[in-house]
Formats: sequence, structure tokens, C-alpha cells
Amino acid sequence: MAKVLRNKQIQPVSSKPPSDASNGVPLPSTMTSPQIFLCMVGGGHFAGMVVSLAPKLGKRSTGTEERQAIVIAHKTFHRYTTRRKQGGAQSSNDSAKGAAHSAGASIRRYNEAALESEIRALLTEWKDFIDKSQLVFVRATGSSNRRTLFGPYDGQVLHHKDPRNRGFPFSTRRATQAELMRSFVELTRVKISEVDEAALAAASQPPQPKPESQASHPKPPPTPKLSKEEESLLLHTSQLQALIRRSKAPALLSYLSTNSLPPDFPFQPPTAHPHHHAPTPLHLASSSNSSAIILALLIKVGADPTLPNGEGKTAFELAGERATRDAFRVARSELGEEKWDWSNARVPPALTKEEAQARAKGDKEAAERAEADRRKGEEERLRREDEARVNREDGKARK
Repeated sequence: MAKVLRNKQIQPVSSKPPSDASNGVPLPSTMTSPQIFLCMVGGGHFAGMVVSLAPKLGKRSTGTEERQAIVIAHKTFHRYTTRRKQGGAQSSNDSAKGAAHSAGASIRRYNEAALESEIRALLTEWKDFIDKSQLVFVRATGSSNRRTLFGPYDGQVLHHKDPRNRGFPFSTRRATQAELMRSFVELTRVKISEVDEAALAAASQPPQPKPESQASHPKPPPTPKLSKEEESLLLHTSQLQALIRRSKAPALLSYLSTNSLPPDFPFQPPTAHPHHHAPTPLHLASSSNSSAIILALLIKVGADPTLPNGEGKTAFELAGERATRDAFRVARSELGEEKWDWSNARVPPALTKEEAQARAKGDKEAAERAEADRRKGEEERLRREDEARVNREDGKARK
């Protein structure tokens, strides 16, 4: 096996290439040696590389010889084409749900078209390299990415039926030059594993049963069966939590009334870690930032805002947004100062419903202004890019 591999191994290229005897110009040894083409595209990232199969022979600082890969050409592109937090390309979403009309969707469509043109222009520029490559390794996830590489389009370089086409027979990460180099090393290096024949023989033997006295893991005791009352409490807990997380205030009030449950129903089992933080519906609604549920529990059914959780915090102290905290203050205004010990509940002074709505409206307008400024800046950036691209094309046409 070792002899066969040595015979197939290509001789390394010297660090000082020979010169042509006629004019003393160094011969392009990397251009005549066998080479392969590798490219990856996905998620708005593209990386391509042409690598010579004849390694470069050099020396380390210690004096030992070292073989290094010779990269003939490489290029990477990146464009914002993937929908944030939702995943998937914009073109795929348009095909499934119809064309969206938001500013972000327009930007992603433009970037997809720009990335496609950049990739195809690069492939056309590298056509001689790709035609001379012995193998073509491609990773293109999704139909749109494969269409970018394999077309069909006028003057396409890569073809589906090319017998040189290969995929990467291992998992790959984001398309970068470093990832392509790692993949090239994985494809061109031989890994040798030493096998212990004695260990293989021992593994092939059937396992010997252990005596009961040597059992390392005793069987766990059987889980005690729950009573009907405990099962009912667990069912109420799961139903109430689902309604609160989905912010279904009318359905929550109806469920409490139909099943004759108190507004401060303790979630079961009380020893569970989530119930240590949010033991009652009001605590869970506050930690979930559900203002509608908070107002319904406090005003409609009279939930107690002074009850602490396992950490000694009241429901108000679990609120993470200003709108959620304002709901407690509105409830204080609606119920009056005598209803509860609001200072013990850590609730700030009362706030009328009109004041809370005005604050919410101001926050919404500020957020809309910030979004409008962001969109305006993005459109201005795209306009400048278009002008720069047109100027470059005009300059090339004049030449």
C-alpha cells in the first residue's frame, strides 16, 4: 500500500524553480502541474480556489523539509442575502409566499443578483484554470445556489454532467478561504490508523454477563403513580402556562372561572426549577412581558401582586420591559391605593391608562424614526455602490 501511494505521489516543486535556458525567465511550473478546483457557496458566502497538486518544498527554521500547498488563484465574496432570525434565501421565501415589499427584502434581492453576477464573472475569468483542473469539488446548498453555478446561462463554465464534478465527502463549515484549504488538506492527505489485533479479537468475543454483586448501576426505583388529584393539578398547570405564554387573556379568565381555580393558582409541582422563578400566573405573565394577561389577572380576577417567588421577588420585579411595568402601574390606578400594599409589591406610583398609551405611542414613533433612518442609510449605501459599479463598467468599456 505504501509503495502504491508513493508511486502516485506527485514530486514537489522546488522553492527555486528552474529557468528557461533561452531567456532566463522562470518556467510557470504551477501552471503545468496537475491542479483541482474547489468552491463553496451558501448563505450569501462564496469561496473559490485553484490549488496545484504538486506541493512546494521548503524548509522550516529548524532545517527540516516541509511540503506546502501552492494556491494558484483564490477569491471570496459575501453579500447579505439570508433573512435574519428566520433563515433561508429571499428568493426561496418569494417562491413560497410571494414577493415581500419591505426594504430588507429589496436589499436581499439586490444582493442575491449582485452575488450571482460576481460569481459567474469570476468563473468566466477562471475558465482556463477550471478547464485544466483534473477534478472539480463543489458544495452548493439549495437550488438557487446550484443554479448560480450550473445555470443554465450564456457562457457557463461549470456543467452538471461534467465527469470531474465531486462533492466534499465530509462536513464543511462556512465558505471561506481557510475552510477551502482545510478541505484540500482533508482530500489530499492520507491518514493511517494503527489497529491492535488483540483488541479487535477481544471486542469480537461475546460480552460476559456480570454477576449481580458486581452490577455497577442498580435499577432505579419505580416512579410512584400519581393520584387523580395530582394529575388534575398538573393538567391545570400546563393549560394555564400555555394560555399565558400565548397571551390569551379572555381564554385564561374563562379557564379559571370554568375550573373554579384561584387567580394565584400555584403551579405544580412546586419543586420544579421554572416554578421556583414563576410560581403563579401573575409571575409567569410578568416574566413573559404579557401586559394584557397582567391587567386581566389584576383587575378582572384580583391576583395578589405582593406574593414573592422562591427568590423573594414580586411579580413586578420580574418584568423586563417598560410596557409590562406600566401595566402594573395602570392596575394600581384602576384598583386604587387601598386594594393592595403596592409598596410591598414594589410597584411605582400609579399611571393612568391615557398616560401609558401616550408613553407607548412615543416609544413606537421613536422606533419607527430609527427604522426609517436605518433604511435611508442603507438605500444611500446601495445607491453609492450602484454608481461606483457603473463607473467601473464605463471605465472598462473606454479601455
